[in-house]
Amino acid sequence: MTDETPHPVRLRVLRFLEEHQDDIQREWLASPLFSHRNQTDAAEEAAALLSGVKEVIQAGSEEDPSADGFAMVRTVLGSLAARSAGGPSGSKRPDVTSLKQPLLRLWQQQDVTGDDAYYGAITLSTVLNTLRITLLEIELSAGADTILAQQEQLAELSTPVVKLWNGILAIPLIGTLDSMRSQAATESLLEQIVKQQARVAILDITGVTAVDTLVAQHLLKTAMAARLMGAECIISGIRPQIAQTMVQLGIDLGEVATRATLADAFAYALRTSGFSVTRTDEVK
Repeated sequence: MTDETPHPVRLRVLRFLEEHQDDIQREWLASPLFSHRNQTDAAEEAAALLSGVKEVIQAGSEEDPSADGFAMVRTVLGSLAARSAGGPSGSKRPDVTSLKQPLLRLWQQQDVTGDDAYYGAITLSTVLNTLRITLLEIELSAGADTILAQQEQLAELSTPVVKLWNGILAIPLIGTLDSMRSQAATESLLEQIVKQQARVAILDITGVTAVDTLVAQHLLKTAMAARLMGAECIISGIRPQIAQTMVQLGIDLGEVATRATLADAFAYALRTSGFSVTRTDEVK
């Protein structure tokens, strides 16, 4: 274990890193990690990584990803993670452990034998392994953030607000309603009510696979929010099967107007808004 490394060996390793800094950085710059990187930027990143490695060894924290030395290079590791994520599909991702082999090779070339050589190699190997763990943590965190952003974007795309007429909006809901989609639908609808000064909003659930108590609560909350913004809300697309389910569950939509189809809801919205639709004879 590296915490068992004798202090004199740590000093010897630190002296090795200082004396051979140029050699180490030159070897690192030739590794796959920096092979496609601008050499000026790569040199700065390699120097930063080496400084972090020295800081960690100085503190005896080779196995601690939260150590100050690793924190020093998180910006560099974040850049490496971003470049890895942006690489071609199926390409081999750069790995900071590729820096281990040249580092150990240079260490083995030193006039060090016995336990000193062994403990020194263990120390250098461990710090590079932990550096890789730190990079993986950054990649996982970035991946989680990306997934969350994509989920939010999909929620927004799956709840579009459509202008049917001046002052009349509709939001077609499709699939399964969960908290995220319901929240996105409510926010999108309220935003458009304000933006377009709408007086009527239609929630069309024709494409909703099933309605239970939770879905009904989401619909009621959206209708109430729209009403608070000054718009009447109509729920359309209540199929016979859904109507039966709602009755069996004892779901009461209160004073919210309901219609069987979007067309019926649109006609009702027109009347509510003071418009009338008349049929004219076909011109012959």
